[in-house]
Formats: sequence, C-alpha cells, structure tokens
Amino acid sequence: MTFTQKAWSLDDLYPAFDSAELEAAYKELDEQISAFEARRGELSADMDVEDFIEMLEASEKSSRIAHRLYSFSGLAFSGNTQDQAAMSAMARAEQFLADVQNRTLFFDLWWKDLDDETAERFMAVSGDFRYYLEEMRNYKPHTLSEAEEKVINIKNITGSSALVTLYDAITNRYVYKLEVDGETKEMTRGELMTYVRGGDPDLRAAAYQELYRVYAEDAPILGQMYQTRVRDWRNENVNLRKFSSPISARNLGNDIPDEAVDTLLNVCEKNSDVFQRYFKLKAKHLGVKKLRRYDVYAPVVQSDKKYDFNEAAEMIFESFGSFDPKLATLAKRVFDDEHLDSEVRKGKRGGAFCWSVEPSLSPWVLLNYQGRADDVATMAHELGHAIHAMLAEHHNVFTFHSSLPLAETASTFGEMMLVDMLLANETDESVRRDLLFRQVDDSYATIMRQAYFALFERKAHEMVNENASVDELAEAYMENLRTQFGDSLELSDEFKWEWVSIPHIYHTPFYVYAYAFGQLLVLSLYKQFKAEGEAFKPRYLKLLSAGGSEAPEKILNEAGINIRSAEFWQGGFDVIKALVAQLEALPVE
Repeated sequence: MTFTQKAWSLDDLYPAFDSAELEAAYKELDEQISAFEARRGELSADMDVEDFIEMLEASEKSSRIAHRLYSFSGLAFSGNTQDQAAMSAMARAEQFLADVQNRTLFFDLWWKDLDDETAERFMAVSGDFRYYLEEMRNYKPHTLSEAEEKVINIKNITGSSALVTLYDAITNRYVYKLEVDGETKEMTRGELMTYVRGGDPDLRAAAYQELYRVYAEDAPILGQMYQTRVRDWRNENVNLRKFSSPISARNLGNDIPDEAVDTLLNVCEKNSDVFQRYFKLKAKHLGVKKLRRYDVYAPVVQSDKKYDFNEAAEMIFESFGSFDPKLATLAKRVFDDEHLDSEVRKGKRGGAFCWSVEPSLSPWVLLNYQGRADDVATMAHELGHAIHAMLAEHHNVFTFHSSLPLAETASTFGEMMLVDMLLANETDESVRRDLLFRQVDDSYATIMRQAYFALFERKAHEMVNENASVDELAEAYMENLRTQFGDSLELSDEFKWEWVSIPHIYHTPFYVYAYAFGQLLVLSLYKQFKAEGEAFKPRYLKLLSAGGSEAPEKILNEAGINIRSAEFWQGGFDVIKALVAQLEALPVE
C-alpha cells in the first residue's frame, strides 16, 4: 500500500457542522445530563453500589459524547484556523460543556465529602473506574464548599483567567522587525524564531535581540501581571486550599509526589555540566571560541536530505514493528482510518499533535510534513502518542489517557527507535551528524531548559510572596541562567526578560517540569531496553496499556521504576552523556 499526504477525515465524529447527527448529539447529551441531575437525591452514604455504578456509567457515557463534540470542532479548527464555522462551533461546544460541568458538579463534591470507609465500599466494586474515583478524592483536603467552589469559578473568569487572556492579547499583537538580505521585514514571533535555528550567526543574534527588545518595552507591565498571577495562585492554593507549597498544587494535579519532583529537579541541577560540556563541543564544531546564548540551537551541519512521505511511513512501521509487530499495526490504523492530516497548507495549524478523542476511536494526528529528517522523527513521535492511547483502549474514557508526566513515554521512545534505525542505515556522515546533534539539542530544550524554568518559578513564587520587584525577579532569572550555563557560553543582558516571554508560567504555573520528567523517564527506559532486550518488552507494553488507569507512581513501580530515586533520574542523564561522548568522537570539520 502506498501512503500519500492528504487531509484527515472527521466522518467518524460527525458529517458536518450543520448535520442532523451533530444536533442529535447535543440533544442527547442534554437529555443525559438532565437524567443524571434528576438522580441527585439518590446520592447517600448507604445507597446501593449498583445504583452508584449506574451513575458512574451514565457519566462515562455522557463524557464520550462531550469529548466527541469538543473534538469535532477543535480538530476542524486545527485543520483550518480561518474557518469561521469551525470557530463558531468551538465557541458553542466550550459554552455548552462548561454548563454541563456546572450541572454535574454536585456528584464530584458529594464523592469527595464521603468518609474513607464508605468511599472504599464503592471503590471496591468500581473496577476500571477505581483510579478515577481515587484521583478525585486526592483533592478532598483541598476542596471547599459548593458555594465557595462556585465563587472561585466565577472569580477566575474575571480574575486570573482574564489576566492570562490579557497577557496573550498584549503579547500576540507584538510586531517584530528584522533586516534580512538588506530588507527590513515585519514578522510574528513564530516567523522571527525561525532565524534562531538558522545558519546565519548575525541573524540569530538579531532575532533574539529584537524579541527581547519588544518584550522589554512592556516588561514592567508583564512583570506586574506575573506578580498578580503568582499572588492569585498562592491565595487560592496555599491560603484557601491549604497546599503545602505553590508547586504542590501542580504536583497533585499530575498525581506525582512532591518528593519525586524535588528529586527530579535536584538531579537536573547536578547535571547542568553535561550540557555545558555539550555547548563547548558545539562551539568547536561551529568554529567559534565560545558559543553565545544566541547560538544554542545553531545547526552544526545543514543536511538537505529529503524523505518521501511514503518512505518515511514505511521506515516508521519497520522501526515500530522491530520492537513488536502490534505497534506497527496500530500505527497503520491511524492511516487506514484517515485520521492523519500531513499536508502543508495555508490556514492550517502549525506544528504537530496527537488528539485522543475517546477509547473506541483511533486518535487523530496532525503533521506538517516537509520531508526533512526532523519531520520523519516528528511523525514517529506523534504516532507513538497514538499507539499509547490505542494500547489503553480497553479502559474507560476517564482512565484511558495517560497522565501528563507519562504522556511522552511512547512518543519519545518511538522517536528514539526510529533515530537508532536511521543512524544504523545512514551512510552520509553529514546526515548522521545532523541527527546526533539534533537529539542533544532537543534533550537540552526538553530537559534542562524546562527544569530551570521550574526552578525559577519556585524561586519567583517565594520572592513575590516577599514583595520582590519586577527588576529583582529579572535579576533572579539572570542568576538562574548563569547557574544553568556556567562558563559554557556568553550570556547577554537582554535575556533577563526571557521569563516574561514564556506563556507557560502565566497560563499553567509549574507545568514545565513535566517535559523534563517525561524525557528523562524515556531515556532511562531506553537504557533499560538496550541492556535487557526482549525481557524489557512485556514490561514496557504493560506500562503503556495502563493508560491513566493507575497513579503514575504505581504504574512505574510495577515496571521496576522508582521515581523518588535519584539513581533512576541519573540514568536518563547517563544516556545524554553517552550521546555527547559519541559527538566528541566525531572529527571537527
């Protein structure tokens, strides 16, 4: 079979925005929620477990429809961000589903309020719903009354959420100016950032300088917005909900123990020298005495090798199949179901993602495939996400999707298998070199950079609580960069405003460490795979098939992994050290 680039089909969801099927789904969901609300009076500590399970199953059935409705509009919008009908459909879905959430809030609050003995009576017979129920109860010590929870929801619309929207509105209208080939061009941030990874060192520097020139103009305002966001986070999560620290609220959301996150970040700090060593090596390959911060993502070689789309797909199937034929079969299912959109076209969302709708459907995968080695690796990565979801399709809609810290496991592992195969088969040394340098560049961006963002957030939340000024926060960020890079590169003063340009720390405080968690986890797993071979495979497939049906720590414990152990996280850095050693063995051209 030959695979060609084309847009995806959404027919497995609904035929069209104006279809009778879509309207029927809205009507059916409304009726199901009304029936669920009508059973509120049945909720009690001594209700029959059969009735309780019935309500859970009804909730799960409604959630499947809700996921389909939201995903239909969201996927359509991703395929064409200029489609007015898709935008309207997405707004309709978001409003409708927010109302659904409010109408069913009573069940969550009742469940969290039960005593442990009563809750265990229900959980003992809940089967695959057990972890979903356990996870809700994790929030019991931090849940307020129904009236207070509603006040917080209302407050957030015009408070913290509005502040984040305002940050986006301000920063997304910035226009950047860069002189390219003698012509000054106006561009978006996305367009500007393409020059950061380009081969021209002057343009790399100019792009970064322009980025932070623009942010610096508004830095006092953006910094003040960040201070307010941090205070709001503390007011709600530490003062009202009684979390022990600001980061603990995020850790519970990920269901990762504070101890494990602290250990992860400590190991990252201790291994900063690994990337410092790499940047010094990269300077030699670029023919400069010392890298500048502008040169971190500079290409060492410009490989122009292209991979035909069908060739890329076949390589990925071969790579996955060499681990287990079932993985190749599942990857092909995404193609067979026409759930892959790989075309490059105007108006389509950039980048790549995998969107898992619900367990009975293969996920939808978006790519912008242009034939570079990078694009092949991205295809393997996103198909890895899809495989992860499909291996867990026997779970319910609440438990099939893995938690955030485990979500990168199959994707990054799949990408590493592909790169190994490409390296084994590639005879062109420049392509091999490009692949190796890209792996370490990506590891830096995903592990060290994100870990140091999290370390800055932890410090910044303390400083804001002690009334630090915006300038003091900027100096703390520069100190964070100095510690991270050591003497491996030259750090220019404008980078003190980098923190106000990172949307994640505004949108989702402490989100960033999940990237480092996921990448180091996979590197450690890959090291085990190389050491154990066939014996590793059943344990790995079991880990993936668990989806989100157990706590991440429990899933990993069963795979022989202790996330509270510094030695485990060090194993991931050992893989990076080995990659750097491979690069050090290459001749400098």
